[in-house]
Amino acid sequence: MTKEDLFENIKRKRSFLCVGLDTDVRKLPEHLQHEDDPIFEFNRRIIDATAEYCIAYKPNLAFYESMGAFGIQAFDKTVSYLREKYPDQLIIADAKRGDIGNTSSMYARSFFENSHVDAITVSPYMGSDSVSPFLLYPGKWVILLALTSNQGSADFQMMQDEKGEYLFERVLRISKTWENAEQLMYVVGATKAQMLERVRAIVPDSFLLVPGIGSQNGSLEEVVKYGLNKTCGLIVNASRSIIYADNTESFALYAAEEAGKLRRQMEDALIKNNII
Repeated sequence: MTKEDLFENIKRKRSFLCVGLDTDVRKLPEHLQHEDDPIFEFNRRIIDATAEYCIAYKPNLAFYESMGAFGIQAFDKTVSYLREKYPDQLIIADAKRGDIGNTSSMYARSFFENSHVDAITVSPYMGSDSVSPFLLYPGKWVILLALTSNQGSADFQMMQDEKGEYLFERVLRISKTWENAEQLMYVVGATKAQMLERVRAIVPDSFLLVPGIGSQNGSLEEVVKYGLNKTCGLIVNASRSIIYADNTESFALYAAEEAGKLRRQMEDALIKNNII
């Protein structure tokens, strides 16, 4: 999926919502626990209920890997279901990989050749040779961790050098020089929305994956104010506030309701900023 494809989908859906599939088997509604594959069945119903409101899905690999082979199978089935029924959706593997070159090459092969996702989150801490294997796949996206929404992000990402440059700004600036850098997106947490001005000063045209809306209390209004660009440039993720909006047999209906609320806010923002 190209940047142009993604922007066209945003305009068509009137949304830049990503639904995070952080599926914890311990939190699933009781009536699903008797299914042969309760994780996939939960995901399938969430996807069917919310697909009209969003442009991307983001399965978090930790929730699947924690279940061993059974969880990986549910992840693969979820990706295949999206590929077959909703081919317009961007599929992001939230895996936060990043290791020495030959190991990263195996991670890239796993996700881009076997799982067939569109994008993967990657840690930049080990530098260019740990990221470059992921950038060798035309049409695939690498979403680099830049400024995350967790409290501990201040430990390193907000460190400043003698010139006042934050470490996350250095990550952005240097990554722009890498080969195939046009395939990069960046993670910037919604709880750091005002820092989006500094992000946009370095990567004005890049797409940003923005977690932290909903359960982490990030402000969609502030994200739009500081992060929107002429092609939207935002993929805003909500996970728990959507998928765990209800724990009864009506859970999918409540998920759709929450996704619809966010879509309406996003539609208003896109209209107000003359993007649609």
